[in-house]
Amino acid sequence: MSSEHADNRQRILLVTGMLGAGKSTALRELEDLGWEAIDNFPIRLLQRLIGGDVGQQSLAIGFDCRTRGFVPADVIERVKKLTNREDLVLTTLFLDCSGHELERRFNETRRRHFLAQDMPVATGIAAERELMGPLRRWADVLIDTSNFSTNDLKQSIREHFAPTAPQEMTVTITSFGFSRGMPPVADLVFDMRFLNNPHWDPELRPLTGKDQGVGDHIEKDPAFASVFARIRDLLLELLPRYAAQGKSYVNIAFGCTGGRHRSVYTAERMAGALRDGGFSPTVLHRNLGSRASEMLEGPQQP
Repeated sequence: MSSEHADNRQRILLVTGMLGAGKSTALRELEDLGWEAIDNFPIRLLQRLIGGDVGQQSLAIGFDCRTRGFVPADVIERVKKLTNREDLVLTTLFLDCSGHELERRFNETRRRHFLAQDMPVATGIAAERELMGPLRRWADVLIDTSNFSTNDLKQSIREHFAPTAPQEMTVTITSFGFSRGMPPVADLVFDMRFLNNPHWDPELRPLTGKDQGVGDHIEKDPAFASVFARIRDLLLELLPRYAAQGKSYVNIAFGCTGGRHRSVYTAERMAGALRDGGFSPTVLHRNLGSRASEMLEGPQQP
């Protein structure tokens, strides 16, 4: 769905998905974006809610398997009828999550799964996944939050459902450590682990990619200059094309083993190159404060 709201039709977003997948977080973020949000709304009253004259404020309606009178097939039929209205733009968002991660979240919060009763959490999740299957297959937008932090989900909601597009495309450059997991919302990921690792220099180990000594070490690697230039030229070609296609957010990530040296330096250098090219990137260093670990960095190269 386009993030622009160029006509006078009201936007209706149905927000559903697996329990524990982030529906409440999504609705709160939509409220912050200016949507009117209603949670656990009886779907049988949906046509009555928007049956008459509609306003101009975007409306997000949350529901799940706990909602009174919830039958997926009935939900789909009711929504199909509403999609024919010329005064509405109706979209369905389904929030999914892996069963293992849902179990962890339920156990962490000590919440009882609605469909589990006195059975294990995994049993309730399996029953819910079967129940929600038709809605998952039918939804317009699917967001899998298995590897998302709360901030990752909020960012994804902003990218999909901000009422108006930003004046300029937002470019974010992130450094990260592969040993601590991939960034879940990156559009373009570049692996810098082919470069000589400053971690194995005892004087550079406590420093980061923001320090001159680390930068000098990386610059001396024979592969750095040519690879950096190729990535820079690629990004300078791609970013205007993304903007021309109406993409509001582009997330670029540079990774190394621990996320403290090679990825940090490359991210900082690339941000400067993109600024020279007319863009205004935001730079985030996800693992800059992480502790250096020889076990994570792997064997030292001769």
